[in-house]
Amino acid sequence: MKRLKRLRWRGRVEEYLKKKKSDKEKMLFILIDPEKNIYDEKNFEKIMRRLAEEGVDAFLIGGSLGVSSEDLDKTLLLLEDIDVPKILFPGSVAGLSKYADAVLFISLLNSDNPYYIIGAQVEGGIIIKKLGLEALPTAYIIIGEGGAAGFMGKARPIHWRHTGITVAYAVAAELMGMRYIYLEAGSGAERSVPKEMISEVRKNTNLFIITGGGIRDEYTASEALEAGSDAIVIGTLFEKDIEKTLKIIKTVKKDRCETKKL
Repeated sequence: MKRLKRLRWRGRVEEYLKKKKSDKEKMLFILIDPEKNIYDEKNFEKIMRRLAEEGVDAFLIGGSLGVSSEDLDKTLLLLEDIDVPKILFPGSVAGLSKYADAVLFISLLNSDNPYYIIGAQVEGGIIIKKLGLEALPTAYIIIGEGGAAGFMGKARPIHWRHTGITVAYAVAAELMGMRYIYLEAGSGAERSVPKEMISEVRKNTNLFIITGGGIRDEYTASEALEAGSDAIVIGTLFEKDIEKTLKIIKTVKKDRCETKKL
């Protein structure tokens, strides 16, 4: 019970994200894959605390392959004293934990398998209720390469040039009541989601836009945010290069301050 009392963000994550968006604050999330974590416990906690101090807005925890509930819980408990929302990014129903604050309740809309559109959600919904997790209804759209998420989710990735198809999915998601959209180029993708695609989704919906995959430097980070993303996700780069990740965080913070002055 003592640990659960530390879930200070439970029930307040969406309010927190909405406030930042209304204040025109661009956000950066760090994606932590428990299965890929190469740091020992002491260094991991130290690195995460530093990232939080530098301005990371939320931690996403999850992965597409090999994530056990034991590793998930262990990772979340290492993060429990860091005052940043912990949001689950589940690759399956196994990616749920009582130690998180919220969960991206994802529907992989461009999957060819109904399980990833609605089946997994039917399985996981009751569990989410029982755990008391705050659910953030999210349309998940695989773009370009798609990576492991696209492969495991039996997705039909949308080509970089097919902006209109992405917009059609985004509009449908909003009309179905979803409030978030995650445009995913895939972990370690050679290119990120095109700025034109992000811009058109922004023009045609009021969804909270999360963009991930292929963001590897300050330029691609700024480009995605300037195009209309509310938040970008750093995952593979964070696993490989902490210093470069810190540079991107500082760039986002600088852009954030300049935007708020306008």
